[in-house]
Amino acid sequence: MSIFVDTSTRLCIQGITGRDGSFHARQMMEYGTPVVAGVTPGKGGQRFDDSIPVFDTVAEAVQETEANASVIYVPPGLAAGAIYEAADAGIGLIVCITEGIPVLKLTKLMPFLRERGTRLVGPNCPGVITPGVAKVGIIPGNICAPGRVGLVSRSGTLTYEVVNHLTRHGMGQSTCVGIGGDPIIGTNFIDCLRAFEDDPATDAIVIIGEIGGTDEQNAAQFVTDQVSKPVVGFIAGQTAPKGRRMGHAGAIISGSSGTAAEKMAAFEAAGIGVMKRPAEVVTLLEAKL
Repeated sequence: MSIFVDTSTRLCIQGITGRDGSFHARQMMEYGTPVVAGVTPGKGGQRFDDSIPVFDTVAEAVQETEANASVIYVPPGLAAGAIYEAADAGIGLIVCITEGIPVLKLTKLMPFLRERGTRLVGPNCPGVITPGVAKVGIIPGNICAPGRVGLVSRSGTLTYEVVNHLTRHGMGQSTCVGIGGDPIIGTNFIDCLRAFEDDPATDAIVIIGEIGGTDEQNAAQFVTDQVSKPVVGFIAGQTAPKGRRMGHAGAIISGSSGTAAEKMAAFEAAGIGVMKRPAEVVTLLEAKL
C-alpha cells in the first residue's frame, strides 16, 4: 500500500502544454504514472506527445477519462482558479506545484475544498511519490526506491537529500510527501502522520520541518498521542536570525514558538529522534527499527 498515490491514481495535468507542465508530464509518464488527461483552455482536442488527450476543462477530462487526481503547473495568478476548477469537477486529490499564490485567495479556497472532501497537497510543494508505482509532481524518481519508510517534508530540496541518503543505504520509501512551505497549505504534517500510521506498508516515518509557526510542535504532540511507529525528524533553519524569512514564506520566526530550538525540543519530548544534519537519518532510523 501507500498514501495518497497508488495504482488506482488516474492523473490529469493542468497546464500540460506549458513549459514546466510539458517537461514534468514527460517525467511522470516515463516513471510509469498513469497520466490519462491534460487540460489547457483553448487547446482541447489536441494530443500531448501523440498519446495524452488535452481538454479545455477539467470537467471534460473527468467525464472522458475518469481522472481522479490532478497536478497543477499554472502561473500564480491562475493557480487558485485551477484548484477551484479541479475540485468542482470532482477530483479527489489535487497537487499544486505553483509558488506565489496570494494568501487571501488560499484563505477563501480552503473551505471550498473541505466542503467537497478534496485533498490539496501544496501549494508551493514538490508533490507526492510512491516509489515504483507513481509520482505526481517534481520529486526525482531516480533517487527513490520502494520500501517501508514514509517521509513528509516542508522542504523540497531537503526531501531530495534525505531520500537520497535513505536509498543509498538500502532504506526504501513507502511514500514521500512534500507538503510545501507556504503559511497556508492543504495537507499538513498531522494529515500525513495519520495516513502513515494507518498504512501497513509503512514501518517508520521521517518528518522534515523548518522554522516558523507551530506545525512541527503540533505534529510532535500528535506523535505522542497517536503514532506507534518510530519517527525521526529534522528542523531546517537552526541558525536563522529572528524576524528574517528563510526561503519559504512560512519560514519566519516571529516568537519563541517558531524557533528551531523550540521545535527540536518538542520533537525530543515526543520521542522523535532528532537529526542535527540530514545525513544522520539512516543512523537514527537503524537505532529505532
